[in-house]
Amino acid sequence: MKERTLVIIKPDGVERNLIGKIIDYYERGGLKITAMKMVRADKALVGRHYPEDDEYMTTLGKKSEKAGEKIKDYKAMGRKIVGWLRTYITRGPVVAMVLEGTNAIQRVREITGYTDPSAAEKGTIRGDLGNDSILKANKERRSAENLIHASGNREEAEREIKLWFPEMG
Repeated sequence: MKERTLVIIKPDGVERNLIGKIIDYYERGGLKITAMKMVRADKALVGRHYPEDDEYMTTLGKKSEKAGEKIKDYKAMGRKIVGWLRTYITRGPVVAMVLEGTNAIQRVREITGYTDPSAAEKGTIRGDLGNDSILKANKERRSAENLIHASGNREEAEREIKLWFPEMG
């Protein structure tokens, strides 16, 4: 099934001059870029992109636990992480892209690799180019620098595309 999804190359990917390499992974994976822009995200946009939804907070807290940290309250940890994410994604320019293709959402997530670069499989963007870990980032009270944001499902993709590319409605 043909679908579209949002990918953001985060500030660490831009700072490390990895834009072309990252795009190459997706294009070799059979995906087509249908929109792309470099932008400095403001706090209002990022606040809507990373909402403080309870389910999302819990998911973030569980990823910290999976990385090896003992978590008492998943939601509270998730709220901390969202704060760190908002700071991280606004620290410099990002490249936002809409990718299209057969099963694009799942395909992008496979190409991108697991959220924690230290646990991502080789052959994925995060596994090959990542140089951080969730555990290290949590100890330093910051977001893990994992190069990419990729929409997790169809509803999220459509919501995020409208946020970052309102002209695509």
